[in-house]
Amino acid sequence: MSRVVCPDGVELSVSESGDPANPTVLLVHGYPDTHRVWDAVCDALAADHHVVRYDVRGAGRSGKPSGLAAYRLDRLADDLFAVAAAVSPGRPVHVAGHDWGSVQAWHAVTVPAAAGRIASFTSISGPCLDHTAYWFRRRLARPTPRHLRQALGQAARSWYITVFRLPFLAPLAWRHGLARRWPVILDRDEATLADDAIRGLSLYRANMRYRMRHPEARTAEIPVQLITLSRDRYLSPALVSADLDRWAPRLTRHTLDATHWSALTDQAATVAALISRHVAASSRG
Repeated sequence: MSRVVCPDGVELSVSESGDPANPTVLLVHGYPDTHRVWDAVCDALAADHHVVRYDVRGAGRSGKPSGLAAYRLDRLADDLFAVAAAVSPGRPVHVAGHDWGSVQAWHAVTVPAAAGRIASFTSISGPCLDHTAYWFRRRLARPTPRHLRQALGQAARSWYITVFRLPFLAPLAWRHGLARRWPVILDRDEATLADDAIRGLSLYRANMRYRMRHPEARTAEIPVQLITLSRDRYLSPALVSADLDRWAPRLTRHTLDATHWSALTDQAATVAALISRHVAASSRG
């Protein structure tokens, strides 16, 4: 089943699988993916859950607004709430996010509007940007050898963020080679991938610098499950895991021996099982 949801005039393409009478799990994809990145996880979850996926604004079949303001985290969180309200108006949803899908989900689950609308959250390879800013500040304020190793190690992994914020080089790179080499899971048309990736650069440009300079104390009161990927080339386990108890008091942790994307393909059954167990535990209270 598919439908279109239109928060603030932007059409979001929404896909639904499974019985709507079952608990609703909302899966949010990252960059430069579409909802199809969750295909294998969705297949494993749909027997016992109402699984909802959508192409985030600027990606796939969803609308492509112009201007950086349209891609700020507040707008992305509003999109998530709009989809949740459309597909599950009478019950809260359980959210799982990967990469930028997790980043924007963090923004949603840490606002007052999440109460009663989001029942639980599973985060995979996408930390809250505000938490990240505080993480770096804490390590630079107390520059012990361990803290410096952590900060410098993550900075080295984040080299691509600087490139993605360059106004001319990043689009040129996607048009001329990066779309062929990027380790994307999906069997997608190269031109479509490049277009989505270039539009998605607005995520970095609209949010990274501001959140790093002006972080807010954001606490998730709902149950949060963190799935850390031990072989993620872009995010260190220290960044996604350390200090998180401060921001998520109802935190559960798991680690998978997986890369940034292989967790959603090679270990899709495991990821689905972790999400399912977290949903069940959260539903029991």
